[in-house]
Amino acid sequence: MTVVLYPGSFDPIHNGHLEIVGTASRLFDKVIVAAMRNPQKGDTLFSLEERQSLIEDSLSHLPNVEVTMFSSLVVDLAKEVGAHFIVKGLRAVSDFESELQMAQMNKSVSGVDTLFIPSTSGSSFLASRLIREIARFGGDVSNMVPPPVAASLKEQYGIG
Repeated sequence: MTVVLYPGSFDPIHNGHLEIVGTASRLFDKVIVAAMRNPQKGDTLFSLEERQSLIEDSLSHLPNVEVTMFSSLVVDLAKEVGAHFIVKGLRAVSDFESELQMAQMNKSVSGVDTLFIPSTSGSSFLASRLIREIARFGGDVSNMVPPPVAASLKEQYGIG
């Protein structure tokens, strides 16, 4: 059984993330989606527990997907869950440059390979920080996020 780990902040999870998870779930036996606390990204909108719940609700239709959360090194979690590969989504060339360096570092310290899954052009513009910004000012992001996230954003920002 091939197990892959898809780590990210997922604050919030959006349709681009769902696309990557969907692709991975068709290619591999088991996908573990791991929400993490990323100190480089500052304060989060949703707590880890809230993100885990939103991710679980958004991916409940995929039987070979599990959700967890962590605050350690990705490679340590990969070893802990028995992941054969780390999966990362790519939206643009700029993503590749930063993700390649991370993949090489992860391989060097743990031996775990990273596989890149490119997003389609229809979701390549999606970014959690932009979705948060639009929602913060009352914009409609319902076509960019799964329904549980849209509802939580409306509640979080007191939108209509």
